[in-house]
Amino acid sequence: HRRFDYRPKTDPYCQARYTFCPTGSAVPVMKEEDVIEVYRLQAPVWEFKYGDLLGHLKIMHDAVGFKSSLTGKNYTMEWYELFQLGNCTFPHLRPGMDAPFWCNQGAACFYEGIDDAHWKENGTLVLVTTISGTMFNEMAKWVKYDNETGIYYETWTVQASPDKQSIVWFDSYECSKFILRIYQKLADLGAVFKKIQTNYTSIILFSGEPIYLGNETSIFGPLGNKTLAAAIRDFYYPFKPHQTVREFFVDLLKIIDRVILNGQFYLFYNLEYWFLPMKYPYLKIIYEEVPLPIGSKAPFGV
Repeated sequence: HRRFDYRPKTDPYCQARYTFCPTGSAVPVMKEEDVIEVYRLQAPVWEFKYGDLLGHLKIMHDAVGFKSSLTGKNYTMEWYELFQLGNCTFPHLRPGMDAPFWCNQGAACFYEGIDDAHWKENGTLVLVTTISGTMFNEMAKWVKYDNETGIYYETWTVQASPDKQSIVWFDSYECSKFILRIYQKLADLGAVFKKIQTNYTSIILFSGEPIYLGNETSIFGPLGNKTLAAAIRDFYYPFKPHQTVREFFVDLLKIIDRVILNGQFYLFYNLEYWFLPMKYPYLKIIYEEVPLPIGSKAPFGV
């Protein structure tokens, strides 16, 4: 997943149904001698709307919590889509624009408090390590860098087969990857993590070797490939937001025909388009263990 020099301004066309980070606040500077508890937080995606529904499918959202021993204050940090998951996964086909239009930025959100009920009811709220105020401040600097350079959300992991040792063609870039990066940064700063099992959700597409197609200019520009441009627009059309149940089922049949029966998928990754020759089992949602990291520094003794 490519890093960028800066975060571009979002286009007013991109609108979120739910405001991104509505109670967000600045990350505080902690006193060096503070001892801060770090919590693993996990709950079903869209729990506020659907309860535990997506939890049964193991489609989970991840975050990290902090508690200062000196002040007693709690904080939550997470990373998610600016304009909801659908906009990050599929583009808009706008009238008068040849190229698909993407609203696919993601960003970190930090706010005071930990909503215990939200994380505990259908998910996880568990202490994973303790860190010093100095380590917290170093992590905060790193989060700023990470947030300014890792700007695009990517829903899909793409790999060659369901085997554990399978080639990963493309890695996802979403909430759980941010939490894993945070944990690794803390481990590198000297945090020692508890030995507990930690699982994360991945949505995997299965594909043969991807074929590079080009970027927006080379495909959709004045000297672009009109046939390929039409094929990409045609592929994305059935993924648009649906107004009626009938529309949904008609488009679902088109998606099944395209992706499963004809083995075709067009992936937009790092501002470039790729063709995926899809293969069985096509798509899988897994909830897999990723162990807590071991750092490279001397442990922080609390």
